[in-house]
Amino acid sequence: MPAVIVDCAIYRDGRRTDGPADFSDALDEARAEGDAFLWIGLHEPTEKEFGLVSSEFGLHPLAVEDALTAHQRPKLEIYDDSLFVVLKPVEYEPESDTVSTGELMVFIGDSFVVTVRHGEGAPLAAVRQRLESEPEVLKHGPTAVLYAVSDEIVDHYIEVAGELQVDLEELEAEVFAPSGDDNGAPSSRFSATAKPTAELIYNFKRQVLEFRRASVPLAAPMARLAGAGVPFVHDHSQPFFRDVNDHLLHANEQVEGLDRLLSDILAAHLAQMGVRQNDDMRKISAWAAMAAVPTLVAGIYGMNFEHMPELGYVWAYPAVLGFMVVAVFGLHRMFKRRGWL
Repeated sequence: MPAVIVDCAIYRDGRRTDGPADFSDALDEARAEGDAFLWIGLHEPTEKEFGLVSSEFGLHPLAVEDALTAHQRPKLEIYDDSLFVVLKPVEYEPESDTVSTGELMVFIGDSFVVTVRHGEGAPLAAVRQRLESEPEVLKHGPTAVLYAVSDEIVDHYIEVAGELQVDLEELEAEVFAPSGDDNGAPSSRFSATAKPTAELIYNFKRQVLEFRRASVPLAAPMARLAGAGVPFVHDHSQPFFRDVNDHLLHANEQVEGLDRLLSDILAAHLAQMGVRQNDDMRKISAWAAMAAVPTLVAGIYGMNFEHMPELGYVWAYPAVLGFMVVAVFGLHRMFKRRGWL
């Protein structure tokens, strides 16, 4: 258990205090005092390890199953003895243009908070330290922990959306840059991947989709927490959760805008590639037409017949060559004037 338990502490009147080393005894002490609560943080516990915690805290079996298996959508579940919230923190790696998501489960009950984290993203040490420096907030009990964790994750959504917006604008500029080569490959850091532009855009769209899977489903739980009547949530916490909900709506608007912009960029890029292919086909057709005239004339006079017109004239050979040159030159001028060359 020591390797699984990231931190465990009792908070009285918003301040961290020493308590029993055993979390079972610490929970009994927090409940006995009434105005204290226990916050225990776990990182990727096994079924056996989490079974010890769930039995002591009286967590619902369905919520325990969700916390162990992970891969859950953001949601809010209300049980008789606890409140269960699933959050999905998001991280973005600009070097690889990859969005990764973790999972954070929060159990709130009578005088306790249990946080279960999966993945390396969104460590809660900074959140705990910030709360411990704000006892006026922390004294509101487990609700303050849920608010601080939700606020940290949603604020990071906005930061990630901003980073994606910057990279997307760079990709958009490179896709439509006049200096791009005929294959449409961008000339910035995106070209280092040696991937076609359409594939880069599609991969970017997949990352935005991964972001949406984390942020969009969270809107309903946050709206519910912003309302009244949620068990185990402080009666005066609605304004704080409304603020988190406003930030979440802003993040969702950003990610929706990114998704629409990527779709537009992909459609415009495909149209651009179609125009380039049409230009190439016109050039090929023009050169083929110019080559067809001398080929036709030379083919006729290359046939092995004895009696053919003009074969006996001295000026026939240069005249035919001159006709070929004039015909090709005339075709070239016509195609040039029409923009085919």
